[in-house]
Amino acid sequence: MRTGWRTARWRAARWPTAATYGEPATTATYAEPATAVRYPAWASATGYDGLAFDACAAPPLAAMRAWRRSPYQAIGVYVGGQNRTCAQPALTRRWVAAVSVLGWRLIPIFKGRQPPCGGRPADLKIFPAVAAAEGTWAADNAWAQVMALGMIRGSAIYYDMEAYPTGDAPCRNAVLGFLSAWTSELHRLGYLSGVYENLNLGARDLAGAYSSAGHARPDALWIARYDGKRALAGWAGIADRQWAVHQRAKQFRADFSETHGGVTLNIDADNLDAPVATTAFGYRVTAGRPAAARSGPGWSYPAVKAHPAGAGVTVVCQAPGSGAGPATVWDKLTDGSYVADARVDTPSGTGYSAPVTRCRYPYQVTAGQGANQRGGPRVSAPLTGQLPGGSLAWVACHRAGTRIGGTRIWYQISPRHWVSGSYAAAPGTAGSRPPAPRC
Repeated sequence: MRTGWRTARWRAARWPTAATYGEPATTATYAEPATAVRYPAWASATGYDGLAFDACAAPPLAAMRAWRRSPYQAIGVYVGGQNRTCAQPALTRRWVAAVSVLGWRLIPIFKGRQPPCGGRPADLKIFPAVAAAEGTWAADNAWAQVMALGMIRGSAIYYDMEAYPTGDAPCRNAVLGFLSAWTSELHRLGYLSGVYENLNLGARDLAGAYSSAGHARPDALWIARYDGKRALAGWAGIADRQWAVHQRAKQFRADFSETHGGVTLNIDADNLDAPVATTAFGYRVTAGRPAAARSGPGWSYPAVKAHPAGAGVTVVCQAPGSGAGPATVWDKLTDGSYVADARVDTPSGTGYSAPVTRCRYPYQVTAGQGANQRGGPRVSAPLTGQLPGGSLAWVACHRAGTRIGGTRIWYQISPRHWVSGSYAAAPGTAGSRPPAPRC
């Protein structure tokens, strides 16, 4: 199971040069298109980079075990929606937990109302006059479905918006209004927003509204283009600077059968570098004295609870912190506290453990011209990259630095890559902190 993402190679290929942007203008409050994701303290986002498949119905657990021998390591599952085609007898909270333990990443898909001028004739359609209210309802319903299945806040949920003809302005506006409300409501609930659309029949309209102050921008775009090519850049009508940082997926082949481990499934094939669902994992405290749960990942944080040896704990993600014996990894629990990983029976007692994800909190870059990344939390630090406008700053931790636009908070994206909190759509004022720990 791949738990890391492309780093230097990806940056070299997809980041603009240092001369492309100056320092962005200060943004003190955040509205459309970059609305804030309101992660609770115990949330975390999960990314996946690799091949995936989706099927009309979630396969039985035995099939998922057999398909561990396949090149796919993620699966799209239809969690709900009025126009969901197939029944889902296998898709239960227990199934989600079991396939997650096997190492599968999950891509929740919601197929609700469809374009008034598109989709299938029998589909329930968007009513243009109340498109925003219907988009909000869809997000609320999708949230209830994924929570019931054990996909926690910080997950991405993808709306399946089927093809519709271009050139119909009222239809286009209804779709964009619906998806804007979908995104805003998911962000309010603590989820990332994804949209699945045909490249030529829908996705270009979404790209055309990428910087529109009248529409909330989804965090990830998943296109359908059945050309057999897996490329996540060079999409016709979609600029490479749009949804540029771990925000893209492509369905490149549809409706075919494939066999792995003696099990044949009818699938669509996808390539992703995008956010997916987050699931938590149950472990136990190792023998010895009680394990202190702390408010942050390190011994300097105050203890908030003690877990006796053998007690069950539910781990959301793992974060670096101050040393705990030979280890520097801390496990974030579902109450937002941290326990030293050396005191939990995860697969690795001294390092990161698949399938648990790293703790990350993505926020969109608010400045249209993008935001500089620097080698430290100060303007004088060397320029180490740029994040295009609307891209995701995958925040790992924060600390104080040079004051910009009323805040001294800087976010670390990865080692030697920092961005001022003034340019990330965190909730509240520009000085508020995400649920990421101090660096």
